Amino acid sequence: MTKLEVYDPAMCCSTGVCGPEVDPALVAFAADLKWAAEHGIEVVRYNLGQEPQAFAANPDVVKEMEAGMDRLPVIVLDGHIISTGLYPTRAQLAAKLGLGTAQPKITVKETASCCSPKSGCC
Repeated sequence: MTKLEVYDPAMCCSTGVCGPEVDPALVAFAADLKWAAEHGIEVVRYNLGQEPQAFAANPDVVKEMEAGMDRLPVIVLDGHIISTGLYPTRAQLAAKLGLGTAQPKITVKETASCCSPKSGCC
Protein backbone atom coordinates (compact mmCIF):
# COMPACT_ATOMS: atom_id res chain seq x y z
CA MET A 1 0.00 0.00 0.00
CA THR A 2 1.22 3.48 -0.85
CA LYS A 3 2.04 5.55 2.23
CA LEU A 4 1.83 9.34 2.34
CA GLU A 5 3.30 11.06 5.40
CA VAL A 6 2.79 14.73 6.17
CA TYR A 7 5.15 16.46 8.61
CA ASP A 8 3.26 19.62 9.57
CA PRO A 9 4.66 22.62 11.45
CA ALA A 10 3.41 23.09 15.01
CA MET A 11 -0.34 23.74 14.86
CA CYS A 12 -3.13 23.92 17.41
CA CYS A 13 -4.57 20.56 16.30
CA SER A 14 -3.65 17.64 14.06
CA THR A 15 -5.03 19.25 10.88
CA GLY A 16 -4.65 22.96 11.62
CA VAL A 17 -8.34 23.35 10.80
CA CYS A 18 -9.30 24.90 14.12
CA GLY A 19 -9.38 28.23 15.87
CA PRO A 20 -10.89 31.52 14.76
CA GLU A 21 -8.70 32.08 11.68
CA VAL A 22 -8.50 28.90 9.63
CA ASP A 23 -6.13 28.90 6.66
CA PRO A 24 -8.15 27.91 3.54
CA ALA A 25 -5.12 25.99 2.23
CA LEU A 26 -5.28 23.73 5.30
CA VAL A 27 -8.98 23.10 4.77
CA ALA A 28 -8.40 22.15 1.13
CA PHE A 29 -5.40 19.98 2.01
CA ALA A 30 -7.34 18.13 4.73
CA ALA A 31 -10.05 17.38 2.15
CA ASP A 32 -7.40 16.28 -0.35
CA LEU A 33 -5.86 13.88 2.17
CA LYS A 34 -9.29 12.41 2.86
CA TRP A 35 -9.75 12.02 -0.90
CA ALA A 36 -6.37 10.25 -1.17
CA ALA A 37 -7.29 7.90 1.68
CA GLU A 38 -10.56 7.08 -0.09
CA HIS A 39 -8.42 6.03 -3.07
CA GLY A 40 -6.44 3.51 -1.03
CA ILE A 41 -3.53 5.69 0.09
CA GLU A 42 -2.37 5.26 3.70
CA VAL A 43 -2.20 8.82 5.04
CA VAL A 44 -0.32 9.70 8.24
CA ARG A 45 0.02 13.26 9.58
CA TYR A 46 2.53 14.37 12.20
CA ASN A 47 2.27 17.70 14.01
CA LEU A 48 5.59 19.10 15.24
CA GLY A 49 3.92 20.50 18.36
CA GLN A 50 2.35 17.17 19.30
CA GLU A 51 4.64 14.49 17.84
CA PRO A 52 8.23 15.77 17.72
CA GLN A 53 9.56 12.21 18.02
CA ALA A 54 8.19 11.38 14.54
CA PHE A 55 10.22 14.25 13.09
CA ALA A 56 13.37 13.22 14.97
CA ALA A 57 12.98 9.63 13.75
CA ASN A 58 13.18 10.65 10.08
CA PRO A 59 16.69 11.85 9.11
CA ASP A 60 15.46 13.38 5.83
CA VAL A 61 12.90 15.49 7.68
CA VAL A 62 15.52 16.53 10.25
CA LYS A 63 17.80 17.63 7.39
CA GLU A 64 14.99 19.73 5.88
CA MET A 65 14.27 21.33 9.26
CA GLU A 66 17.97 22.14 9.70
CA ALA A 67 17.79 23.99 6.37
CA GLY A 68 14.98 26.11 7.83
CA MET A 69 11.64 25.72 9.51
CA ASP A 70 10.05 27.23 6.42
CA ARG A 71 10.71 23.83 4.79
CA LEU A 72 7.68 22.51 6.69
CA PRO A 73 5.39 20.95 5.77
CA VAL A 74 7.45 18.08 4.40
CA ILE A 75 5.44 15.58 2.36
CA VAL A 76 6.91 12.07 2.10
CA LEU A 77 5.66 9.39 -0.30
CA ASP A 78 6.87 5.85 0.36
CA GLY A 79 9.99 7.16 2.11
CA HIS A 80 10.87 9.83 -0.47
CA ILE A 81 10.32 13.57 -0.02
CA ILE A 82 7.98 14.86 -2.74
CA SER A 83 7.25 18.37 -1.44
CA THR A 84 8.57 20.90 1.06
CA GLY A 85 7.42 24.28 2.27
CA LEU A 86 3.87 24.18 0.94
CA TYR A 87 0.70 22.14 0.82
CA PRO A 88 0.32 20.69 -2.69
CA THR A 89 -2.96 21.05 -4.55
CA ARG A 90 -5.11 18.01 -5.24
CA ALA A 91 -3.89 17.96 -8.84
CA GLN A 92 -0.24 18.03 -7.71
CA LEU A 93 -0.90 15.36 -5.09
CA ALA A 94 -2.78 13.18 -7.59
CA ALA A 95 0.10 13.42 -10.06
CA LYS A 96 2.62 12.30 -7.42
CA LEU A 97 0.30 9.50 -6.27
CA GLY A 98 -0.52 8.35 -9.79
CA LEU A 99 -4.22 9.05 -9.31
CA GLY A 100 -6.60 10.80 -11.67
CA THR A 101 -8.42 13.90 -10.50
CA ALA A 102 -11.45 13.54 -12.71
CA GLN A 103 -14.59 14.74 -11.07
CA PRO A 104 -17.60 12.44 -11.18
CA LYS A 105 -19.47 12.77 -14.45
CA ILE A 106 -22.91 14.20 -14.01
CA THR A 107 -25.43 13.31 -16.67
CA VAL A 108 -28.65 15.16 -17.14
CA LYS A 109 -31.53 13.12 -18.43
CA GLU A 110 -33.13 14.88 -21.34
CA THR A 111 -36.86 15.35 -20.97
CA ALA A 112 -39.46 16.49 -23.43
CA SER A 113 -39.95 20.22 -23.57
CA CYS A 114 -43.26 21.56 -22.40
CA CYS A 115 -43.76 23.16 -25.76
CA SER A 116 -42.90 20.21 -27.95
CA PRO A 117 -45.62 18.87 -30.19
CA LYS A 118 -45.70 15.60 -28.23
CA SER A 119 -45.95 17.19 -24.77
CA GLY A 120 -49.67 17.83 -24.94
CA CYS A 121 -49.39 21.10 -23.05
CA CYS A 122 -49.45 23.53 -25.97
